[in-house]
Amino acid sequence: MSTTPIGSYKFFQKLHPLSLLAQLTSRRATGCLQVFTESVSWSIYLEDGKLIYASSDKMFDRLENHASRLSQQFPSLNSTIMMQVRLIFDANGDDRSMPVPDYQAICWLVDEEYITPPQAAILIDEMAKEVLESFLAIKQGNYEFNGESPLNQMPRFCRLDLRLLVEHCQKQLRNRQNPQATVTTTPSHTPAYYSTPTSQPQVQSSSQLKLGEQLQNTNHFDNSHFNSSRYQQQSSKNTYTVACIDDSPTVLNSIKHFLDESAFSVVTINDPVKALMQILRSKPDIILLDVEMPNLDGYELCSLLRRHSAFKNTPIIMVTGRTGFIDRAKAKMVRASGYLTKPFSQSDLLKMVFKHIGS
Repeated sequence: MSTTPIGSYKFFQKLHPLSLLAQLTSRRATGCLQVFTESVSWSIYLEDGKLIYASSDKMFDRLENHASRLSQQFPSLNSTIMMQVRLIFDANGDDRSMPVPDYQAICWLVDEEYITPPQAAILIDEMAKEVLESFLAIKQGNYEFNGESPLNQMPRFCRLDLRLLVEHCQKQLRNRQNPQATVTTTPSHTPAYYSTPTSQPQVQSSSQLKLGEQLQNTNHFDNSHFNSSRYQQQSSKNTYTVACIDDSPTVLNSIKHFLDESAFSVVTINDPVKALMQILRSKPDIILLDVEMPNLDGYELCSLLRRHSAFKNTPIIMVTGRTGFIDRAKAKMVRASGYLTKPFSQSDLLKMVFKHIGS
């Protein structure tokens, strides 16, 4: 099976934006992901798998729109100031000599005390949602991941939890497709997905809700001498092995189809009685286990796996059409790691898988 390292650069391939982000999050990547289509480009800046900034085309239009939208919270951020920002940082619209000019503009607004660091975090959070919504719709393009980022020498205002940001964007997209649905939004003054960088304790305040997962100090990258070839050598795991146990060929085929071959090696098992030996051979990173199977149901098999020393800590996800309290209680009793309800989408599956293999 061929493996595509995240650091590679490919032209006009079929892209899976959600899978791409999930890989970077699980590997706690630091650097810049650049994605290009024929007409648009995106730049997503990461630190230890958390998003610190996201940008795309028409960056100053976006900055002005969100500043205007937040003008009641940021009274000093008026149209005159934003015109000044554009004159300073967007004077040469096609000149790429100034790296990340929109982020530098935000830094300038903080330095000149037009906004506070927590307000900068709110602004970045709102802009990131818009950028990611369009990014998630990409079907084809090319990408490059570079460990060296121009933001390395600039201040940090927030670290956004990509998983929660993506969930928010997907919810917004669903609401647009179904305008009759009830929309529950986070208050606009609260950045919902970030934790404050430990390197800037001065920006901590009661307005900063740490709803994102706190970063661990461990980083899978040697950022001081980063390049694509070095990344390929240092990344000990280019693919994750997923064991799927289900007596339905349709479900097994769907899971295999949903999990991108560049990130996953999928082992399908349709006989629960023989599952233990096959799992021992494959040594999976995560196990997807159907609840309703003949001869041996999923709860019993999960209990057997947990008794084996090799699978005490392996994530085991129960896959079932049952949604009742008793079924979820049974899953907890046999120490299942999670519960995935049928029918599920590719997005549901990827979120569940990366939630556990990235933890």
